[in-house]
Amino acid sequence: MSRISDQRMAKAKEQLNTISQADHAKVKALAAIVKTPRSFIFKTPDAYGMKGWHDLVIPSDDGTPLEAWYIPADGGESDKLVIFNHALPMCRAGFPGHFGEPWSNFDDAEIDFVIQYKHLTDAGYNVLTYDFRNHGNSGAANNGISGIGQWEWRDCVGVKKYVDQHPRLSKMKVALYSQCLGGVSQYAAISKHPELFENVLCMCSPLVPNMTAVFEAFSKLQGISQYQELIDLELLKLGGFPAADMGGYLWAPAVTMPVLMWQVRNDIWTKPEDGQKTFDLLASKDKELVWIEDTTRRFKDGYNWFGRTPEKVLGFLSKYMN
Repeated sequence: MSRISDQRMAKAKEQLNTISQADHAKVKALAAIVKTPRSFIFKTPDAYGMKGWHDLVIPSDDGTPLEAWYIPADGGESDKLVIFNHALPMCRAGFPGHFGEPWSNFDDAEIDFVIQYKHLTDAGYNVLTYDFRNHGNSGAANNGISGIGQWEWRDCVGVKKYVDQHPRLSKMKVALYSQCLGGVSQYAAISKHPELFENVLCMCSPLVPNMTAVFEAFSKLQGISQYQELIDLELLKLGGFPAADMGGYLWAPAVTMPVLMWQVRNDIWTKPEDGQKTFDLLASKDKELVWIEDTTRRFKDGYNWFGRTPEKVLGFLSKYMN
């Protein structure tokens, strides 16, 4: 971990002494993205008539209990499993921005992951999906702070160990669907425990961020872009990590399986060259980056892309899973 250099820490202290109260409030609010309100389970597989699904509790690698759903393929359990994880500040159901504050402060859109499970089960895949620590109904850990992968990789490892030790799931072909926070965490898990993921056939990896670019983008929108060092200090004061320690690019070189990634080109949360950087660092020989055009809305149009247009993802999975 890079933490904060002495030079950056000194600059942060200087900024702390000169910043206005109003701008400091903006800096603190921006840093607080790592301690967001939990999204709630506003929809279940029953909403789309999926049958045979049930609740699970899976231990993370450090013991944090992770609430999960197992949803068998339509018509009965198949030999193909997709392990699906979510983004910050979401849960396995998706994101309830359409229910108003506090979620609408991020975006007022509904993100529906359950329809995405429906696409997968209709295509013959079993789905295992779960809430990360400090999200949805899963256990609290690390003082409720997200490490954007620095702790959550343990959840990815715990879920994969559960699959590998299960009498039926362990015999299935496995693909990953690892997005945003889940993508960063998955890359870290692969880096730390490559042996666990050697049998994974492919990975869908939407909207994987690097938090330096996210904080730069949002601080610019709020007129506080000169305070990156102070943002790092506030992140540390919350008990988290500086921006440079929270990003997919850190562990992308460990990823070698085929990858389908997509990003929103004009995403107000980041910048296209940042998504491109992470994609370029993936060690996968077979990889593709799809750009979603004509929108700036990461939430509404990025996370819902598979739900609305499933053909690309299903074609990718079919190529490696059948």
